[in-house]
Amino acid sequence: MVPTHMFLTRGVGVHREKLASFEQALRSAGVAYCNLVSVSSILPPNCKIIPRKRGEKLLNPGEITHCVMARSETNERNRLVSASIGLAIPTDRRTYGYLSEHHAHGETDEETGEYTEDLAAQMLATTLGVEFDPTAAWKEREQVFKMGGKIVRTLNITQSAIGKPGKWTTVVALAVFIPLENLPKRARR
Repeated sequence: MVPTHMFLTRGVGVHREKLASFEQALRSAGVAYCNLVSVSSILPPNCKIIPRKRGEKLLNPGEITHCVMARSETNERNRLVSASIGLAIPTDRRTYGYLSEHHAHGETDEETGEYTEDLAAQMLATTLGVEFDPTAAWKEREQVFKMGGKIVRTLNITQSAIGKPGKWTTVVALAVFIPLENLPKRARR
């Protein structure tokens, strides 16, 4: 099974119980009705990124659904938590790209998002033979990656929240793969 479509989503949940907080975050992300299976970080060749609402409609309650998931949680008042998925998409879509996940405490959306984009781009760059300075700032490396012509785009989806008193706060970010059999026949390529 090589997925041809995926969507990005995120959510936050708050509850006095840790597991219920996670469930609320998955509901917020629109995927709580699926049996999620975490997979590693490869963006399949030619995989189309579709809007969340369209992707949600292509999932069925109870089905096994593969995803790359980032999750962070806290029960500390005022603790900042964040979760992010980064993508690095190659110029040649016939080759694979990379997804990265990061779970953090004390990082803003921007910090966590940039980190995941950078991580995904570094992983892709090393497989493509793109030379870069790993100590350079992300904005500098981003230009090197894109100007080299082998990485066309990077992006991220990030969710953060601040812990509430007496409650668990959970944030999730996911790249959700659509099962091939769920796609309309015309989209199965």
